[in-house]
Amino acid sequence: MARTRRTISIDEKIEQQKQVVSQAKDKYEAALAELDRLQQKKDEVRNKELIEAISNSSRSYEDIMAFLKDGGSQD
Repeated sequence: MARTRRTISIDEKIEQQKQVVSQAKDKYEAALAELDRLQQKKDEVRNKELIEAISNSSRSYEDIMAFLKDGGSQD
């Protein structure tokens, strides 16, 4: 009988560990979602800054596009 009791104890420990892993996975996924949200927000801010800089620039659209396409190299 001791063997059966030990098997149940191990099975219980396995189930407990599955719960621990499941909770850790949920926490990881929530942290990953938050990271993604923050990175998207950063991108939005940078895009807004870029648009404002272009709007306030004395350069034309064509000048800016040419600069971006050739990598900003000056010949």
